[in-house]
Parts: sequence; C-alpha cells; structure tokens
Amino acid sequence: MSVVDALRTDGSDFALGRRGIVAAVSVAVLLGLAALGALFPGTIAATLADAVFRRSTVSSALRLSVPIVLAAIGGIFAEKSGVINIGLEGLLIISAFGAVYAMALADNLWVAFAAGIFVSTVLAALFAVVCIEFRADQIIAGLAVWLIALGLAPFASQVVYGAPNTPSVRTPPNASEVVFGAPVLGDAVTALNGAGTAIGAAVVDAVEGVQGVLGGIPLVGWLFGGVVTLLSAAHYLVFEVLVGALVDASVVVYLMFLMVALSWYGLYRTRFGRWVRASGENPKALDTAGVGVSRVRYAAVLLSGVLSGMGGAALSLSLGQFTGNGPTMVNGKGFIAIVAYLFGNYNPIGAFLSTMLFAGLDALQIVLQLRDVGVPNQLIRVTPFVMVIVVLALVGRTRIPSAAGDHYESGEE
Repeated sequence: MSVVDALRTDGSDFALGRRGIVAAVSVAVLLGLAALGALFPGTIAATLADAVFRRSTVSSALRLSVPIVLAAIGGIFAEKSGVINIGLEGLLIISAFGAVYAMALADNLWVAFAAGIFVSTVLAALFAVVCIEFRADQIIAGLAVWLIALGLAPFASQVVYGAPNTPSVRTPPNASEVVFGAPVLGDAVTALNGAGTAIGAAVVDAVEGVQGVLGGIPLVGWLFGGVVTLLSAAHYLVFEVLVGALVDASVVVYLMFLMVALSWYGLYRTRFGRWVRASGENPKALDTAGVGVSRVRYAAVLLSGVLSGMGGAALSLSLGQFTGNGPTMVNGKGFIAIVAYLFGNYNPIGAFLSTMLFAGLDALQIVLQLRDVGVPNQLIRVTPFVMVIVVLALVGRTRIPSAAGDHYESGEE
C-alpha cells in the first residue's frame, strides 16, 4: 500500500455526519435562543439569552480555550504520527511555571514564551526517546511525564520563591492595546469606528422613520417591528458581543487562532503532514517510500511539546502567576485537551470548535450561578459535564489512527 492509499480515508475534509448534525443543531439552538430572547423579553429564554450572548461570557470562553486548544493540537500531531501522548497535562504544567519564572527574570513576553516552549519541548523530547527509542509503553510514559511535572514545577517554585505559588508578573496586552498603541493603525481603526457609528445612527433613524409610517397598519406594523427587533439583536451580537470580545481578547487568543489555521494547513496540505498521517496509519508504507518513521514521530512529538508549551505559557502569563497548589493551575486542562481532539476527530479546527463548546459551557455556568434562574447552583455547576457526555454520546465513535500506540522499526514485516 502506498502512502497516498493509506491516507485516502483520512478525515481531512468535513462531512455532514453525526458531528455535522450536532454542530448544525447547536447553531440552530443558539440562533433560536437569541431570537426568543429578543422577541420575548422578561422570559426565561431572555434570561438565558442574556447570559449566553454576553461580551464577558464570550471573552471568558476564548480565554479558557487557549491552553486547551493548543495542547489539543499538539496531541493531534503526536497521535496522528502513532505516538499517544497523554502527558499533555504535564507539558502544560512545566511550561506554565517556566514562562512565569522567565518573565520574572527578564520581564519580556518573548523570552517568557520561549522559556515555556523550551522546557515543555525538553520534557516532550524525553518522552519521545523513552517511547520511540526504548519502546516503552506510551500510556505509562505519558502518566510519568504528568507526575514528573506535577511534582517538579511546584517544588521549583518552592525552592525559588519559598511557596508553591509564584509572585505576580506582567500579563500580555489585549488586542485593543496593541491596535490603538500603533499610531497609524490606531488612527485608522478610530476613523472606521466613527464612520460605522455614524452609518449605524443613520440607519436607525431611517428605520424608525419607516416604522413610524407602518406602525399604524396592524399586521404589517407588527411584522416590521419584529424584523427590526431581530435585526437590532443581530447587530448587537455581531458588533457588541463578538467584535467586543475580540477587541478585549489577549494577544494569546490570536496566537491560538493562528496556530489552529497553520496546524490544519500543515497537517492536511503539506508533505510533512502527509508523512505524519502515514506514520500513524501505515508506517510500513511510509518506510517503503524511503521516509524514516522514527524521525517523523520524533518531529511530531517535539511539535506537541512546542504547542503545549505555548498553551502553558499562555495560561500562566494571562493570569500573571503560576499556582502550584493541588493539581496546579492547569487543573486537568491537558486531559480535557485529549477529549477535545477526540471529539474533534483529530482535526485542529474540530478540536477548536469542541473546546469552544466546553469552554463556553464552563463560562456560562459561572454567569448563571450569579443569577436567579430558579436552579440550584450545585446543579448548574455540573451542567457542562452532563452536556459534554450527552454530546459525546451523540457523535458516536472516533476512529483512532491504525498504528497509534504501536512501536515500529525500519524493516519490520
């Protein structure tokens, strides 16, 4: 079997299977909730819509998604190559501490990110050598990576700072600070914002004028009023909620967007991506084509360390501190990343969308706990986990790469 034949059934293209149906239904539910909330204020639908479509909720979902998405993409590359890396949690932990420590020393975001990526990649390299060169069990080795980082990072913090939690450091800027801090770009955005406000005001005046004319016609006036309400709600969602959340977002959110796009392109549109997928689906075909399977797997695992290092650095630097108490500030995000890329069917875009679902539900339950919705807070807290289980049950099985977890040596029959 050739490398091309080995990849013909690979899921690089989206198909409207169970996942597509679940995504379509989810979008329809959100749009319906927005419409009901706009048309019927004061109802439970309006309360839920206000909680879901809030600028702060979307901002929180984006912020919570960053370390999970980056670690998930790293896990995709490793597992697509045939190496199951369940040590993503440990890579996030060690890079989170490394980034904060470097930031405290150098007070430079580039140096901090580089340090987080470096320590994560070193640990990933150790994992790769143990699994590929010495053929260790990948699950046990991944757990060892997690346990090493779980003990090493808080211990290092205790040695350096005298406590498992580090002092606060400078956080990355948000998009508005970067944009408006640039002289030419900031002036251009300000001018566009003023023009958009003027156009919006003119449109509102025109619509109000038409509504005043048609308001006396019973059915037409009611329908026109409903349309105006829906259009106003759509304008609010796009410009106030989505655009506002993106303006408020940290630069690490845009790093996440960039890595999702580059990873998808690299995995499905480059020669290296074909090698990675062939290494996990049919390593013998790749070996027959003259490409070293071990080299590809080493590169993929190191890439998972780089991406997880970005995620851990983004997590700790966004909060301005490393917290080493208990399960540390990472608190299971590496394991959630594994669920995210399985749910996303080993596709970086799918992993991003599934993570946004998890993070959105998590952000929503925080908002709902602060409101009187007639449901106990204990039940609201478990809602995201229940919904995740329901969605996972609906999407069915995920086909893992055929050679995932299998060792391979050149010349094996």
